[in-house]
Amino acid sequence: MNALAGSLRVALVGNPNCGKTALFNRLTGSRQKVANYAGVTVERKEGRFVAPSGRVLHLLDLPGAYSLDATSPDEAITRDVCEGRHPDEPAPDLIVCVADATNLRLHLRFVLELKRLGRPMLLALNMIDAANRRGIVIDPAALEHALGIPVVGTVAIRRGGAAALVERVDAMYADLAAGVAVAAPAAIPEQADLHAQVRAILAAAVTMPRATAAVDDAIDRVVLHPAAGLAILAVVMFLVFQAVFSWAAPLQDAVRAGVEAVGAAIGGLLEPMPLLHSLVTDGVFAGLGTVLEFLPQILILFLFILMLEESGYLPRAAFLLDRLMFRAGLTGRAFIPLLSSFACAIPGIMATRSITDQRDRLTTILVAPLMTCSARLPVYTLLIAAFIPRHDVLGLFNLQGVVLFTLYVAGILSALAVAWVMKRLRRDKSEHALLMELPSYRLPNPRDIALGLWERAKIFLKRVGGIILALTVLLWFLSSFPAPPADATLPAIDYSFAGRIGRWMTHVFAPIGFNWQICIALIPGLAAREVAVSSLATVYALSGGEDVAAAQLGAIIANEWSLATALSLLAWYVFAPQCMSTLAVIRRETNSWRNVWITAGYLFALAYLASLATYQIARAFT
Repeated sequence: MNALAGSLRVALVGNPNCGKTALFNRLTGSRQKVANYAGVTVERKEGRFVAPSGRVLHLLDLPGAYSLDATSPDEAITRDVCEGRHPDEPAPDLIVCVADATNLRLHLRFVLELKRLGRPMLLALNMIDAANRRGIVIDPAALEHALGIPVVGTVAIRRGGAAALVERVDAMYADLAAGVAVAAPAAIPEQADLHAQVRAILAAAVTMPRATAAVDDAIDRVVLHPAAGLAILAVVMFLVFQAVFSWAAPLQDAVRAGVEAVGAAIGGLLEPMPLLHSLVTDGVFAGLGTVLEFLPQILILFLFILMLEESGYLPRAAFLLDRLMFRAGLTGRAFIPLLSSFACAIPGIMATRSITDQRDRLTTILVAPLMTCSARLPVYTLLIAAFIPRHDVLGLFNLQGVVLFTLYVAGILSALAVAWVMKRLRRDKSEHALLMELPSYRLPNPRDIALGLWERAKIFLKRVGGIILALTVLLWFLSSFPAPPADATLPAIDYSFAGRIGRWMTHVFAPIGFNWQICIALIPGLAAREVAVSSLATVYALSGGEDVAAAQLGAIIANEWSLATALSLLAWYVFAPQCMSTLAVIRRETNSWRNVWITAGYLFALAYLASLATYQIARAFT
């Protein structure tokens, strides 16, 4: 046992929506790290906490699973770790199975499956307060007797709500450290009827006044209504994108002012060193500073996604949209992966592992890049702010927010159209019914929301300080060298490597209205879409001399570009496959280079055709 070596490895397992991750966050707080398991894109979360006795316990938050009979990579990881046969993960000393106390009819079946492993185990009845409010009476002693394992109640969202769990685990730690054997539950025969056992356990230990909560049923009558429900969903999404523009403005101004102040201070110190001064001011601060301004918008978008997920609304939206998505060749289960792709296509593609039908899963993966990810926000915001006036619409809405919402809708409709075409082309025409759990409604936990936003902020800042910084410096080098000849009459960048590459690319992109500066920005944008903004800032800073700051980029392009060019670039970014990381994840998830080339090819074709049509039509009317 690891406990004998000074630590206890505790694996948290449970069905999705049981509050397992909230319990993990409650115990570990910021003392956690997130990574992927080797060879797969399954997230691995590990943390530690110190028990009142002073003992340190290591917690592993395993992916949610409905059964050890794995139907997805997530469930396969959970099964292998619990069975002690994962090559990179030591067997846990203790399994803590987390179950939703308001939905034991579903969750107890998985508890009984875990009992079959015969490992030391404990059951945490989470959301026990919600069960009490609903009049559900659980007899812990009777449940312990029926299951043959310790049972404790927890409230993951409440301070001190995991105290009983910590106390029980700490006692088991003490027994292990003292050499006292911790009895494992008796294994259940493979042929046992688990459903019959669940019914017997519920009859002996649980009294339920009704199968579902009255308040959930009342809300669902409205939220799941075929007409009212869709209207509510549309309003929610519209308000989210309004907030992205309206709420973020003061925060963006503060970030911009801070970056400018730091850049001016450092630039002043580097005045005697022209080359280093250019690198720092025209490269780092003009490039990275422009991208950093969009962190508030990205966090606001994540805030709403996390709140909708925590509240229990997302599965209902998936159920609501199932009929529409079915007609397009998708399934309601595709809604959550596609919604996750609004933040980033990478976790969205990873989330398709919950789709058991491989044909539906592949279709969802191929259309996920069409969702408007947060990396597009810097480009959209820059162009909308420069070319769309801040007018009110109907006295309630911001015109810029309306345009942003329209771009998101364009991505959604494009994904549905592509999925419809794929449905018509595939050989297998069979259909599959949607079966999914609708969790109880609950108020989002501020602690979990804050931790989620902190994780997203760290990911964004690491991206800014890593790949975006490297690409910005590389672009600065390509834009600064070689030096112009002595008789040069144009800006120095016109004679650089970047200037020459950009002007060559205009032969391909001139029909869609792209100038050579945009062409240059598209190249590093292949690594990360948001790099296009920092690239434009660097290029224009070097084109205009030292007087050009990052904050002036919007004014510069508004003066130099036509409206047709701006609209064409917006259309390009609705479709363009400018994210190598997304293509790499498609390769890993599908194990096929063919799917990668199909995705990149159709996205590039759609982007070019959409930009061509947009540019030519806009020129005709402006």
